[in-house]
Amino acid sequence: MSAAYTERGQGSTIADFLSEHAQVLSIAFFFAVCVLFFSLATDVFFSVGNILNILRQAAPILIVAVAMTFVIITAGIDLSVGSQVALINASAAIILSFGVPWPIVVLAMLAFGALIGLAQGWFIAYQGIPAFIVTLAGLSILRGFALYMTQGYSIPINDVPGFFALGRGTLLGFPVPAVIALLIAAVAAIVISRQMYGRQVVAVGSNPEAARRVGMPSKWIIASVYMLSGIACAVAGLLIAARLGSGSSNAAVGFELQVIAAVVLGGTSLFGGRGSILGTLLGTLTIAVIGNGLILMHISPFFTQIVTGAIILIAIWLNTRIFTANFKISRKT
Repeated sequence: MSAAYTERGQGSTIADFLSEHAQVLSIAFFFAVCVLFFSLATDVFFSVGNILNILRQAAPILIVAVAMTFVIITAGIDLSVGSQVALINASAAIILSFGVPWPIVVLAMLAFGALIGLAQGWFIAYQGIPAFIVTLAGLSILRGFALYMTQGYSIPINDVPGFFALGRGTLLGFPVPAVIALLIAAVAAIVISRQMYGRQVVAVGSNPEAARRVGMPSKWIIASVYMLSGIACAVAGLLIAARLGSGSSNAAVGFELQVIAAVVLGGTSLFGGRGSILGTLLGTLTIAVIGNGLILMHISPFFTQIVTGAIILIAIWLNTRIFTANFKISRKT
């Protein structure tokens, strides 16, 4: 009888684990299928050079997607991330063209990104304006500033080898942008699972009123995740400028679609209160692999936008179904 009980207990534990991590496991399976498909479809895909290229190009998306995970866990959204990246990208190039030392430019852009994110967070958290409206306005305003500053032209960055190393360098054979992105993802995973701030973000996303009543600074938590998003956009904008050797107001067009697709594909709930940095990592790599694989198969790059949009729709549909099912179960219990 005890053996039967033990077997039931083990079965229940496995079932609970599979249920809890179903979305992460599903995106891991989907990612593996994509890698296998493109490896068989093209001879170049699984080469070392192409894999490193995927990691280098996916790094800015992953950095912003990690911050977007925190935003969406609070049941928010940041549609302005592409415009923030473009503004930082252009601003950094303009300041570097005046001969300002690149470490100072990097610190200044990080502070600028934090200020932009905090300003948007203030409107959302303290003024009660929906995140969709604030960040949609930010998408237009920030891109407009970038266009005005550059007059639509690309700003070249010359003779700054230390800065270029951030986007083009390697560390132990791995691209520096990928190393930076993975370190940020690792820190975020620790924060979201083991630190008080991460638990507060999840609590505010689950029930902001209950979090406020137990003494959590709910409004500040909401504002702070948009500040994190701004900082992440600054890092991404700097890495793109360092890799391309120029700044442009047309950088990161459609960037927000890729970021949101990576986050929701990774299993973060659009209703708040649940998210996974590992899922976001796998979602980002999946988006990058699909884009790279389609190009290697000589399929129009514009088709990637169709695939990305379809992924967002399917992911949101599955997200909604899972939320509805969990809500029904919770009501029965």
